[in-house]
Amino acid sequence: MLGMWGADRIRAAEDVLLARTPEGALMRRAAHGVGRYAADLLREHTGGVAGRRVTLLVGAGNNGGDALWAGYELRRGGARVTAVLLAPDRAHPAGLAAFRRVRGRVLTGDSAGAGIGRAPDGDTAGDAVAGAHLVIDGIVGISGRGALRPAAAELVARAEAAGVPILAVDLPSGVDPDTGAVDGPAVTATATVTFGGRKPVHALAPHHCGPVRLVDIGLAPHLPDPDLYQLEAADVAARWPVPGPADDKYTQGVVGIAAGSAVYPGAAVLATGAAVAATSGMVRFAGGAADQVRSRWPEVVAAGSVADTGRVQAWTVGPGIGTGGTGRDVLASVLDAGLPCCLDADAITLIGADPNLADAAYELPAVYTPHDREFARLTGAEVGPDRVGAARAAAAKLRATVLLKGNVTVVAAPDGRALANPAGSSWAATAGSGDVLSGLIGALLAAGLDPWWAAGCAAFVHARAAQIAAGPPPGIPIGASALLAAIPEAIRQTRTP
Repeated sequence: MLGMWGADRIRAAEDVLLARTPEGALMRRAAHGVGRYAADLLREHTGGVAGRRVTLLVGAGNNGGDALWAGYELRRGGARVTAVLLAPDRAHPAGLAAFRRVRGRVLTGDSAGAGIGRAPDGDTAGDAVAGAHLVIDGIVGISGRGALRPAAAELVARAEAAGVPILAVDLPSGVDPDTGAVDGPAVTATATVTFGGRKPVHALAPHHCGPVRLVDIGLAPHLPDPDLYQLEAADVAARWPVPGPADDKYTQGVVGIAAGSAVYPGAAVLATGAAVAATSGMVRFAGGAADQVRSRWPEVVAAGSVADTGRVQAWTVGPGIGTGGTGRDVLASVLDAGLPCCLDADAITLIGADPNLADAAYELPAVYTPHDREFARLTGAEVGPDRVGAARAAAAKLRATVLLKGNVTVVAAPDGRALANPAGSSWAATAGSGDVLSGLIGALLAAGLDPWWAAGCAAFVHARAAQIAAGPPPGIPIGASALLAAIPEAIRQTRTP
């Protein structure tokens, strides 16, 4: 797993390391990494470094110092580098002095916008940004909060309008380092270089960060356990159920699916199909859409009610069951069984409205899978900008794992563990996609996975299946049926070293 640490923990670890390191050594190490990656981007986009135009957007403090020292490295490599000082009186002294020594061009000024500063040749900061081959964002670091100020925002907008690649130092300026929230103008980086440890922003706002390269500055021994995790394919592959020579259909886990109705038979078909695709064990179905499920998935043992379904090891319940009396009865029957369960869609709405159902769910190893509106119905609170904090609070309150759906899915366990799974695209934002996810989770619960791992692994494979179904970038629109059909290939790719 990739670990990520909040800004306070990163700063605390840096303080320990700084006390043991010669002054300036850590910044030079970090800036060397920025310079190397900047050179790679220049070669990728322009074929070389020498003679290429690079503009540094330099804020106050250490991030601005990192940018200046990186500019020093690039200048020594033959690039033509301009530094735009957004806070001239607070520019990093040593970095600025080194940059001047290699005859880097400096623009200063305190007026806003593209006219900030003017070089002897008549260029403004806006000209330097729009005419660059690469812009390096050293505006704010992990101590920064809130949107870009007007001068910086205008310069970033000029770069983006001109199609200039932007390399962010540590994180894209204007994006919250701990929550990934954006409240106004912010950098959308082509790529990001970070130091010592990844930050939550790198998983929670991937479309603002681009690919993230981690530069080792010796911080790892001083970091505590991560605040947030991101699963990698190897983590999922190690836990995905694979039958052994002694397994049969029962030992691999039997999952029950209570989904669908006369109004929503498709939810039953999708959730059940996902469970079939997830493992090679056994799937039982309970509900009024039994005929539709049998016609699509003849290997499923289908019955009209939970009571008639037979023995299972876990349940998925909720997609399409309705929120009236019939749906409530279905949910109550599943909860009475006392087995691990995935609670999705209508099950969430019913539990949010009925304290008796909520009390029954408290006793189970459960995974709730709300989107933002369902989350509010379930918990009585809006998600807000801190999605990880909201999911953690809900998991503690419900004594269950909470999978908060979104372009970045957050999974939180009642013990505080949390992971983020960036989707990589938005093609899975389609009707029925959640039914597929809930079927995957139920199958993994039946196979014996811990609820947090079941939710995280299912979210990973679900996102990969959406990418496969949509095809290579830019992709094409898909329906949930296409996503479901891609599940086997997603599992195959995940398990391929």
